[in-house]
Amino acid sequence: MDPSEQDGNGAPDGLPPPPPVPPNVTPIKAVSEPEVKKVLRVPMARRGLGTRGTKVPILTNHFKVNVSNVDGHFFHYSVALSYEDGRPVDGKGVGRKVLDRVHETYDTELAGKEFAYDGEKSLFTVGPLPRNKLEFTVVLEDVTSRTMEMLALEGMEALMRVIAIANALRGQESENSQEALRVLDIILRQHAAKQGCLLVRQSFFHNDARNFADVGGGVLGCRGFHSSFRTTQSGLSLNIDVSTTMIIQPGPVGCVPFSLATEVFDLLKSTRFTLKQKSKDGEGEYQTTEVTVYDYFVNHRNIDLRYSADLPCINVGKPKRPTYFPIELCSLVSLQRYTKALSTFQRASLVEKSRQKPQERMSVLSNALKINNYDAEPMLRSCGVSISSNFTQVEGRVLPPPKLKVGNGEDLFARNGRWNFNNKKFVNACKIERWAVVNFSARCDVRNLVRDLMKVGEMKGISVEAPFDVFEENQQFRRAPPMVRVEKMFEEVQSKLPGPPKFLLCLLPERKNCDIYGPWKRKNLSDFGVVTQCLAPMRVNDQYLTNLLLKINAKLGGLNSVLAGELSPSIPMVSKVPTLILGMDVSHGSPGQSDIPSIAAVVSSRQWPSVSRYRACVRTQSPKVEMIDSLYKRVSDTEDDGIMRELLIDFYVSSGKRKPDQIIIFRDGVSESQFNQVLNIELNQIIEACKFLDENWSPKFVVIVAQKNHHTKFFQPNSPDNVQPGTV
Repeated sequence: MDPSEQDGNGAPDGLPPPPPVPPNVTPIKAVSEPEVKKVLRVPMARRGLGTRGTKVPILTNHFKVNVSNVDGHFFHYSVALSYEDGRPVDGKGVGRKVLDRVHETYDTELAGKEFAYDGEKSLFTVGPLPRNKLEFTVVLEDVTSRTMEMLALEGMEALMRVIAIANALRGQESENSQEALRVLDIILRQHAAKQGCLLVRQSFFHNDARNFADVGGGVLGCRGFHSSFRTTQSGLSLNIDVSTTMIIQPGPVGCVPFSLATEVFDLLKSTRFTLKQKSKDGEGEYQTTEVTVYDYFVNHRNIDLRYSADLPCINVGKPKRPTYFPIELCSLVSLQRYTKALSTFQRASLVEKSRQKPQERMSVLSNALKINNYDAEPMLRSCGVSISSNFTQVEGRVLPPPKLKVGNGEDLFARNGRWNFNNKKFVNACKIERWAVVNFSARCDVRNLVRDLMKVGEMKGISVEAPFDVFEENQQFRRAPPMVRVEKMFEEVQSKLPGPPKFLLCLLPERKNCDIYGPWKRKNLSDFGVVTQCLAPMRVNDQYLTNLLLKINAKLGGLNSVLAGELSPSIPMVSKVPTLILGMDVSHGSPGQSDIPSIAAVVSSRQWPSVSRYRACVRTQSPKVEMIDSLYKRVSDTEDDGIMRELLIDFYVSSGKRKPDQIIIFRDGVSESQFNQVLNIELNQIIEACKFLDENWSPKFVVIVAQKNHHTKFFQPNSPDNVQPGTV
């Protein structure tokens, strides 16, 4: 094309004319498709308060907060840190040291203002600083290497975000109140940081050996406290609770198991490095010699090494420039978090050592409030915050226990949150057939155990056939690793049984938390789909066997008891129209396992109007993702491979070909910040799954979030006991 025919952008000057319209054709005006508006759902305000039950006074670990500076505002500044040569600062905890030094050195430039710093990029003041942009230079000494670093506080720049302190006083949650509360919580974190605490979100841990509990394996449980501001129906409160985190046992490294060491290299005696001599040779060059780490410390540094010659040495340097130390010269600093998963023994030990009676907990919390002396905290003072020292008293209600029905239509009454199946039969008793016993070296009379199980089973209405066989563990494998023991036992079972068993009763060695348990369950349930029940037969009596049969009957598809309202049927709302009840949760790997997939699980009720029978559905998803992403998974125009389709079809088939008109969702383990995601991501998928099955089907939904990891605790006034079961 001739360049003269192009415009300045190199495009042709004009487009060819449109084709002529035939005389008998009327052009149709192009209309853009209407945009589908997405509905954004938000949590509903509750319609009112419950009234059922017996009214009781309750104390709670919330302490009322008064704020006198209701006209004040938080000003938000962005913080940028760099070294003198412009490199960004990324060391953990450096930011707080820099800001502390700025506070000491530049008080006048800051107009004497206190500030709250989050340790990263946000800083808040009450009222504005003298200028919108400020720059400071400070000098920090590195205590470990005795070096001085010049650091520039590149800027504290106003973000034009002003948050009214009065927002924090609102009883209702809103975006504004959340912002104000976030600032108040940052003040609490800063207060704890200045006391040298380890900070884990809003939980704070002092370096005090009295707070440490040894759980084994070089790991300690460190008891501290949680502290955060909360909005409540009666205004703002400070919520204080006891909290525990895991830390590595401080002290000499030689006393700690090597699994905790970050970089363990070769033995001290055999690890060599090049040592530069102090004197120069004839050509003015420093001479070098090869020495072992052991030789260097003993002969060159004259340090007496008592026990680490045959142990590994620790490399505290970098891959290309290692720095080796003998283990006995190293000590682990206190308050270093241990984030790996605890072993079964460690978990059991932690539970045992963390137990507290209500009165003891109240005393610890009162003490924590006193020690922290928040009323003297400068930033809280400038907000006009004062905190009551009394536990807040509220009105509670104890709900009546639900009425249960067991076999033969008999009533079962719960007392103090417990019920007993002695002399009662199950509603639907299963049959235990095509089963066997495997014994991993537990010392017990297996024949007697089986005989007693059959006798108690008969009393409960369960028919227990004689087992096919009892498989005793081969003695040569007793000291083998757990996985090997399980494999060998399974091989033995498979070789002897005529076909796959329906049920395996597994006897574990006589101790709690057996390491065979996990591999055995995985092998049976995940690999082969075999129902299994484990027991450690120490004190086996009729009560123990009854409890065991409750589990076995449920696992084999039986039904132990039902709510009396199911049989009538008279459960409010649920019994009137077909109603599906869902329970949803996501399990994640422990904090130290960032690459393990998360597991989403959903259980759903079946056989309406029953609410006691459930089906489970499980999927894996990306690590640490809390929102379930496989509730609806369209793979073609006619195919949905999601969780919900499977569960909805099961409800329909098991409930006399009825679709649910109502769906009640119990969602576990999501924080307040994720409520909107549950409503707009998960609920959306569930609605899409329903529409995919039937475009004209519009069930009603209610989503109930169950939070267990909150820090609100209840106490009975003037009583050493816990609050009664059924207290709300």
